[in-house]
Amino acid sequence: MAGRTVRVRGLPAELPPDRVADKLTIHFLRSRNGGGDIAELRVLPGPPPCALITFEAPQVAQRILAMQSHVLAIGGTRYPLEVTPHAVELSPDEV
Repeated sequence: MAGRTVRVRGLPAELPPDRVADKLTIHFLRSRNGGGDIAELRVLPGPPPCALITFEAPQVAQRILAMQSHVLAIGGTRYPLEVTPHAVELSPDEV
């Protein structure tokens, strides 16, 4: 999964995780947002909540990271998102 996963911060804590996951999926599938096919999306509880999104192709993750601004619009409220690379740390048992 290395190189295909990004961490997203700035999620609305007041909304249910499943609704946030749906909105994130829509946002990051759109080509205008640099997105593409998603292999896995997990919303992790906070505080503050964040999400890990793994894309099918590493090029999609790179496009997402290259974009200057990601804003999630939910019900008229705009949430600026912080998108950073996610490095998966392996334990010695997983190597």
